[in-house]
Amino acid sequence: MRTFAELDAALVECRACPRLVAWRESVAGTKAAFAGQRYWARPVPGFGAEDAALAVVGLAPSAHGANRTGRMFTGDPSGDFLFRVLFDVGLASQPTSTAIGDGLELRGTRLVSPVRCAPPDNRPTPVERNTCRHWLAEELELLRPTLRAVVVLGAFGWQALLPVLSAAGWPVPAPRPAFAHGAVVKFGDLAVFGCYHVSPRNVQTGRVTHPMVAAVFTAAATAAGLI
Repeated sequence: MRTFAELDAALVECRACPRLVAWRESVAGTKAAFAGQRYWARPVPGFGAEDAALAVVGLAPSAHGANRTGRMFTGDPSGDFLFRVLFDVGLASQPTSTAIGDGLELRGTRLVSPVRCAPPDNRPTPVERNTCRHWLAEELELLRPTLRAVVVLGAFGWQALLPVLSAAGWPVPAPRPAFAHGAVVKFGDLAVFGCYHVSPRNVQTGRVTHPMVAAVFTAAATAAGLI
């Protein structure tokens, strides 16, 4: 089994999905607010504790967030919302995440995603999701000795995660449990929590609020033994 460092070194060189490679590179620098900045424009590794008891599964890097900064949920509105929640729950050292080297640390928590490259319109295809699946599987296998809970942000992440857990030997029943905000499913010693994605659209429409997301993370952190 590779170490986290070895996994990340292989991941950032991946060019398996031509559409995603083209998009992540061509979108760099096209937003006026970030004109002149050097973009990461590569697959984005997981971020956080290598002995995490809690994993957070998102969707994919955003074009001008993690695709720009090179760190999960960093530099965009979704990340701004998420890290305020993590800080309030006691899982992050600060409520902001702006760039690699900003001092941010996660406590017992690791951020991962089923798709590691920014997709057009934030919509990876099923083929891209499946092609990328082995990176998530390997990262979760590295976390397995300590992993006790997972928060899944959105139905896409839920649909991507359950086959990975099943293939890795966690007892996922058939038919697979459906995604819902606030859902809690136990797969052996692993508790999986459903949470609406903290996307700007969900936040702006009121579908997602800070208290409702904080409630999910508080329950998940409790299940993971972090609080």
